[in-house]
Amino acid sequence: MGYLARTVLGKVPVGISNRHIHLSQEHLEALFGPGYQLTVRKDLSQTGQFAAEETLTIEGPKSALKNVRILGPVRKETQVEVSRTDAFALGLQPPVRDSGYLAESPGIKLIGPKGTVELDKGVIIAQRHIHMNSADAEAFGVKDKDIVSVRVGGERGLVFDNVLIRVRDDFVLEMHIDTDEANAAMLNNGQLVEVLRD
Repeated sequence: MGYLARTVLGKVPVGISNRHIHLSQEHLEALFGPGYQLTVRKDLSQTGQFAAEETLTIEGPKSALKNVRILGPVRKETQVEVSRTDAFALGLQPPVRDSGYLAESPGIKLIGPKGTVELDKGVIIAQRHIHMNSADAEAFGVKDKDIVSVRVGGERGLVFDNVLIRVRDDFVLEMHIDTDEANAAMLNNGQLVEVLRD
């Protein structure tokens, strides 16, 4: 079936994710010192999540990337999210994954002001996804873990397939893509895109 014949379920705003790091408390303290707590730089659209003032250098087999932002709050497990372009620069081949699924992903070296951490796994390219609460999901006619497509208009218009629906009651309606995907479609933060289903 052609894309034009697909059903439009509704529109969602886009949030563009640059490379970033989610740290466990153990790794935060190894990198910044015992008892260290993240400093909020900017609240993010998702409830309780924030960009921290703190940054790290991440070092792969081929090169390093400096000033990579940490996102808070701390998590159970450390995770590094990069774009495909970043992965090439670092010399890594991370899988495309939903957040939190880190098995068989490559590791990387994290360099902080007070120490370093050698991860044996944890680097992923985040699967494009849409956050929504249960009321949004009902309005769109979807459920958690459904896969949809998203159509972008404009001069570099395209259709993103394999977009994961993530439903939780504290989620705010927003599609998350990385900088490679946003640049390909000339997308800006907050721009509305159409959610499609056959």
